Amino acid sequence: MNAITQISTVHPDPEQWRQVEALASTLAPDQAVWLSGYFAGLGHSLRAYRGAEPVLPASPAGPLHVAEPEVSGRTLTILYGTETGNSLEVAQRLASRAEELGLSPRTADMASYKARGLKDEQDVLIVTSTHGEGEPPEPALDFFEFIHGRKAPKLAGTRYAVLGLGDSTYEFFCGASRKLDERLRELGAEQLHACVDCDVDYEDAAAEWIETVLGQLAKQGGKVNGSGAAMAVPASPSAATAATQAPRHDKRNPFAAPVLENLVITGRGSSKETRHVEISLEDSGLTYEPGDALGIVPRNDPRVVEGLLTATGIDGAATVTLKDGEVPVAEALESRFEICALTPRFLEHWAEIAGAGALRELVQPEKRPELAAYMREHHVIDVVRNFPAKGLSAPDLTAGLRSLQPRLYSIASSAAAVPDEVHLTVATVRYQLFGEPRTGVTSGLLAERLAEDDHLPVYVQSSPHFRLPEDGDVPIIMVGAGTGVAPYRAFMQERELRGSAGRSWLFFGERNFRSDFLYQTEWQGFLKDEVLTRMDVAFSRDQEEKVYVHHRLRERGAEVFAWLEEGAHFYVCGDANTLAPDVHRTLIDIVAEAGALGPERAEEYVRDLQRAGRYQRDVY
Repeated sequence: MNAITQISTVHPDPEQWRQVEALASTLAPDQAVWLSGYFAGLGHSLRAYRGAEPVLPASPAGPLHVAEPEVSGRTLTILYGTETGNSLEVAQRLASRAEELGLSPRTADMASYKARGLKDEQDVLIVTSTHGEGEPPEPALDFFEFIHGRKAPKLAGTRYAVLGLGDSTYEFFCGASRKLDERLRELGAEQLHACVDCDVDYEDAAAEWIETVLGQLAKQGGKVNGSGAAMAVPASPSAATAATQAPRHDKRNPFAAPVLENLVITGRGSSKETRHVEISLEDSGLTYEPGDALGIVPRNDPRVVEGLLTATGIDGAATVTLKDGEVPVAEALESRFEICALTPRFLEHWAEIAGAGALRELVQPEKRPELAAYMREHHVIDVVRNFPAKGLSAPDLTAGLRSLQPRLYSIASSAAAVPDEVHLTVATVRYQLFGEPRTGVTSGLLAERLAEDDHLPVYVQSSPHFRLPEDGDVPIIMVGAGTGVAPYRAFMQERELRGSAGRSWLFFGERNFRSDFLYQTEWQGFLKDEVLTRMDVAFSRDQEEKVYVHHRLRERGAEVFAWLEEGAHFYVCGDANTLAPDVHRTLIDIVAEAGALGPERAEEYVRDLQRAGRYQRDVY
């Protein structure tokens, strides 16, 4: 059979297209990417088995195309490590662009990728985030430990490139990606492109990296036509239809959502303020699962904007040039730029603008710990005031600022329980700095400048590594403090509607019982209806000696271990700096004591829970 004869049998018939489109409508984005790689690999395998010539899929209604032979036939694998979903989103863009260039990538989450297979890869593109003190994303820990361990394979013949996502306000900015890049070179892999570190405003840098790396691969080893240019893949009917439909709402195109309710749920006399916010998603097309997060695109406080303009002597009506044209600098500072948190980039820029030797010294590589401490204790306006510069233009100010980023909040509702709505639990951030009151960018907006019926730009951020077990009979243990209780409200609503029979146990901590028992009546209702089996609480300031959730866990250690032995899933949500490590250490101690295991075996037991997806964390 020649290629022309064969191609008439390759493209799907109408019934096959119906089945494909029905399947596509049920897929999450990461599932779609995975299946694209699966079918690509299956196609190559079948062609090799049957001795057929390679072909490109054709639309039933479109022209038929015969692909040119591959130049080198090298495999391409895209690996991503993520907690919040940003690396996944970049990996999806990378895979989509690779396919447009005629490449056939396979995309895999480091959490499920078999790292031993890395020795068999040829071209590998890696996107990974960094958390905490230069640590890799928690779901990717096994991958990183294997690569940095003694059993890591030699990688001669493997080519790679690494893109790191991080936050430059942290001392070990993009530490995980830098270490991974260095380790791959140590193992003999060939670097296709220097490791690129991206700050939280990563879109432009990531897009440039994608085009550069894929352009290099397309020329060296992808599917190319006779002129050497990459051959585009024909679009399917479903893709063409999608292009004419309403745009999908995401980080780049958020939905303007009406605010239905915005209430303080902490009581009189509380030392903090926590709000319950209900938002309408009607007509947005947005859907979410328990465990997901909602991204809010905020606006800066106009008072902070005015203070910055006053300190610099810049007229708010002066314009700056952005991607969409000329914008008054006052508007740009309110809606386009981060104007509170400091970054090394701004400090380096301002050191030159103001001729500030102290700042130049502070941004030297060997001063990184001092720099991190300085950035925690100062805002942009503090630097501008302490190191004044004369004759500034509007672009002089904005050139060192990074773009304003969305804030993510754990969703506190089940879409099945409140259709077309999403609920949030938000702690208002307020504090004093240099004698002035300061507020969080988004929490301050919600608390002080947003009324019911106002609109918020929002989108859903999937959290695939923080999910209820599919089997509703599986027991769950939930640990959270403060607003960390939010996703568990969603879990309980979902389990109630599903009629799940599995036991559930909540450990909740806050400051005071009388004023800070968030959603108290709802938990009591869940307990009464036996949706929630048990609840242990820790109110740290109701007694002289402070008691936290990890203390309650330790007190119930034998029972917690018994639940784990019966297959329970263990969840932690809340502060990454104190709560999460305290709970983690306590869990290991519980396993060691109740399971009569030594420390090493207890750590391995807990790690096995993580590997099996039975120990999941949503920390921030």
